[in-house]
Amino acid sequence: MNNMKQIFKGKKILITGHTGFKGAWLTQWLLKMDAKILGVSKGIPTKPSLYKELKLHKEIKSIYLDISKDDRLEKEVIKFQPDFIFHLAAQSLVKESYLNPIETFKTNTLGSVYLLNAIRKLKKNVYAVFITSDKSYDNFEWSWGYRETDRLGGPDPYSGSKGAAEIAISSFQRSFFPDEGNIKLSIGRAGNVIGGGDWSENRIVPDCMKSASINTVTQIRNPNSTRPWQHVLEPLSGYLVLAKNLYENKNIHGEAFNFGPSNDLNVSVKDLIKTMSKDWKKIKWKILRLDDGQKESSLLKLNCDKALHFLNWKPKMSFEESASATVQWYKNFYDSKLNIKEFTLSQIEEYENK
Repeated sequence: MNNMKQIFKGKKILITGHTGFKGAWLTQWLLKMDAKILGVSKGIPTKPSLYKELKLHKEIKSIYLDISKDDRLEKEVIKFQPDFIFHLAAQSLVKESYLNPIETFKTNTLGSVYLLNAIRKLKKNVYAVFITSDKSYDNFEWSWGYRETDRLGGPDPYSGSKGAAEIAISSFQRSFFPDEGNIKLSIGRAGNVIGGGDWSENRIVPDCMKSASINTVTQIRNPNSTRPWQHVLEPLSGYLVLAKNLYENKNIHGEAFNFGPSNDLNVSVKDLIKTMSKDWKKIKWKILRLDDGQKESSLLKLNCDKALHFLNWKPKMSFEESASATVQWYKNFYDSKLNIKEFTLSQIEEYENK
């Protein structure tokens, strides 16, 4: 990561979904590299909000619109003339996708299409990273990790919307963005992300942290489900490395890459909570027996060999380090007088120096 700043310093970077959990961390990291950022989001998705807590609204220009139906998106993209684009805007919750499947497909699939169509109007060199999900894969709950060539799709509307977005991205790339053209793009697929500042509903880490802060018990639905847990800085570093390689004209235009933990680091929900509780004794839980008919995969693994081979990217943090860094952030937020922006920057710097 040492030479990353010279790539992004002074560059105009468009981030969609910049007010979300991952978007706010990425915005803060790129600000640390002296990038010029335009953020596009539908609004502030949670309260509290990492974006607000880091006071990012005071450092960048934000535009609030619905990318799946607002004509302003194309106008703002053309006006801004970005050098880099990171597309993170999404409806990212499986449970919500069952409640609002149409909105999920509009945001995740049509939103990507509208952005792709706006990008193709640009005449300058642009390097775009589209973020989808590990749930883009049609998950058969194999014990080995999914590779980038495996079949896309999934049993729930969220997975389907992300798989459909990938088909649209590939179609636009092959139709409008030739190898010799000015637009270069790639896809990043990340596993389950943890870290400070996530307050999304129906996610195990935010649920545990909110409960611990008020001394209540967290109810967990699927204690034995395993996920490729990773600290938020891991996939973000992958997205940055991917953008850097696009910029340096590596032969990865149109390629997709997995960003996840080592293959031996798939950990159950129950073990994640137990590990986090070592750092914060207030974390307590009980198992909730519930069958709501909504299918969510219990086993999911990623194979990240392609990212290692083509991008020289690999995860830096152990599972224990990821869990501990996450808990320490929330403990500082809820219990400490430490400046949370300074603490967030210190975690970024510590990661850069690994």
